[in-house]
Amino acid sequence: MNYDRRMTRQLMVGKVPVGGGAPISVQSMTTTKTDDVDGTLAQIYALAGAGADIVRVTCNTVEAAQGLAVMMPRSPVPLIADIHYQYKLALAAIEAGVSALRLNPGNIRKEEHIKVVAREALNAGIPIRIGVNAGSLDKDLLEKHGGPVPAALVESALLEAKYLNDVEFHDIKISVKHSNVPLMIESYRLLADTVDYPLHLGVTEAGPPPGGLIKSVAGISTLLSEGIGDTIRFSLTADPVEEAKAGRSLLEYLGLRERSSLDLIACPSCGRAEVDVIAVAEEANVRLGELGLPIQVAVMGCVVNGPGEAREADLGLAAGRGRGHLFIKGEVVRVVPEAEMVDALVEEALLLSEQGVEARIAAADVTAADLAEETRVELLSIQGDANRASERRAAVQRVAERDG
Repeated sequence: MNYDRRMTRQLMVGKVPVGGGAPISVQSMTTTKTDDVDGTLAQIYALAGAGADIVRVTCNTVEAAQGLAVMMPRSPVPLIADIHYQYKLALAAIEAGVSALRLNPGNIRKEEHIKVVAREALNAGIPIRIGVNAGSLDKDLLEKHGGPVPAALVESALLEAKYLNDVEFHDIKISVKHSNVPLMIESYRLLADTVDYPLHLGVTEAGPPPGGLIKSVAGISTLLSEGIGDTIRFSLTADPVEEAKAGRSLLEYLGLRERSSLDLIACPSCGRAEVDVIAVAEEANVRLGELGLPIQVAVMGCVVNGPGEAREADLGLAAGRGRGHLFIKGEVVRVVPEAEMVDALVEEALLLSEQGVEARIAAADVTAADLAEETRVELLSIQGDANRASERRAAVQRVAERDG
């Protein structure tokens, strides 16, 4: 799907473009102690492997800044230094060679300190994210607006941007995160109507999965569907690798990034199914996921409707009468015993990635389609048409042809 994306300024976080129509990037944050260089680098590599384009790292001590200096040449992705309270640590992070800074205007409040950091960032040629959080707003703004409402978050961001602009610093991206999803959405909408800076989307303190995932998807995808947002982070109480995976998957499901991993779809099962669809889908998801192939695979409970309903899938499996019917783009290409269904699915996925769709359809078992049709007819004769398709078609025709 092509969304009418809000056009923003573009800046560079290392070699990753953000804004200005660039692909929406995925971010996450390390949970290790930054002065543990090897441990932090191991997590950064894991995050990059899971789909993170940019990684944020805490810089809360001089030792952390020193760790960043060692990590920067070895990191596979750009690193953003996360700064709280001590502006001198922002200066130290710049000296360490980080790709960007994140400043929280709620806890670095002195204008002169913010401007010192901005001048040094300008000289270093690195951007700054103004990271506003509902939970750490300046007390004066809270009193003025009566709480962490969208207008308060946006005012905080605009004041910080003014300080940066005063010293001719303009490589800015902004986030206005809230743990309340509707307020988060409203805050970003208000901000998007006010500035043309690239926006970093996220629901702060979303919590552990599944609730944290649901809240993050609800907020982030709503805004992305409106064309708002240039980079995203899922803030989960979980292994940060899960954040990167979730962020990447969301962009792929929305058609905003090319698929880089498995997309498994499955029917919800029904009385017609002759296998445990949930168990088969779970096994297929694990085994195919280990292959790391960027394909869409369908697991369907019956051959009556499966291949037709999932005809857009690259590869699929439909069960029926003790057999598994493998199909590619809706075309049945193989029929295997039920016990071998998932094995055959994995094998076919590898062949499909090596040979392509046309070659695999051309190599189809010539008897597979006929056997699938025989099974479909047999099941219909035994179970009947659960959807009453013929009856419904006739009823529609009668109404359409009614006189008057």
